[in-house]
Amino acid sequence: MRIIGGKYKGRRFYPPADKWPTRPTTDFAKEGLFNILNNRLDFESTKMLDLFGGTGNHSYEFISRGCRDVTYVDKFPPCVSFVKKIALDLGILDHIRIVKADVFRFIATTPEQYDYIFAGPPYALPAIDTIPDLVFQHGLVRKGGLFVMEHNPNHSYRQHPNFREERHYGKTIFTFFGNPEEKTDDDTKN
Repeated sequence: MRIIGGKYKGRRFYPPADKWPTRPTTDFAKEGLFNILNNRLDFESTKMLDLFGGTGNHSYEFISRGCRDVTYVDKFPPCVSFVKKIALDLGILDHIRIVKADVFRFIATTPEQYDYIFAGPPYALPAIDTIPDLVFQHGLVRKGGLFVMEHNPNHSYRQHPNFREERHYGKTIFTFFGNPEEKTDDDTKN
């Protein structure tokens, strides 16, 4: 795993992930996603939420690009410990809030709103298709904010009322969602 952009570009990490329930985003897919995000977000002013954060890959990319308000959520203790270690090694503990919790409980109970939310759930998670509904029902996305979910071709969210677009990188798909009142004419053409 490596950081592909920003201050920590090129830094490599080696999670002891032999038996971990994680699936880190490939560099190819991550580069594609961040090429899009670089044109849509001001990382330094973004409040970011990383759901099913796993090894913290997405969180590190945001902090490396100047984000100073990242919340990482995962329930798997070795992942949480690994992220704490990397955050300490990088000296970024002031910029990341590490939450060991069930993502569904976190979504239901957090009073916070975010400019950008990323969810990288396990593809075989039985409740994967409920995640977009829950994120918007609980008001986690700020006005003008963006929610991106990583999934495989077994799932499609094109009919979701908050759907904006999807991007394919091999078998990895990123679906972009926004608030319904913010739909533009360009969104209706997708």
